[in-house]
Amino acid sequence: MPGGPQGGLLAQMDMLMAALNADLSALDAELQGAGGRGEARGASAEGSGDSPGV
Repeated sequence: MPGGPQGGLLAQMDMLMAALNADLSALDAELQGAGGRGEARGASAEGSGDSPGV
């Protein structure tokens, strides 16, 4: 009987991974649509984060 609960857990993990994959795909499409602007913001955010620390 240990296969039953384990099977349920695997099915639940599969559903969670599918949902996560869908969310990541949507985020990727959103960032790709933003083009260079999103990359520039990320770079400036990293740069400004480094500057105050120095």
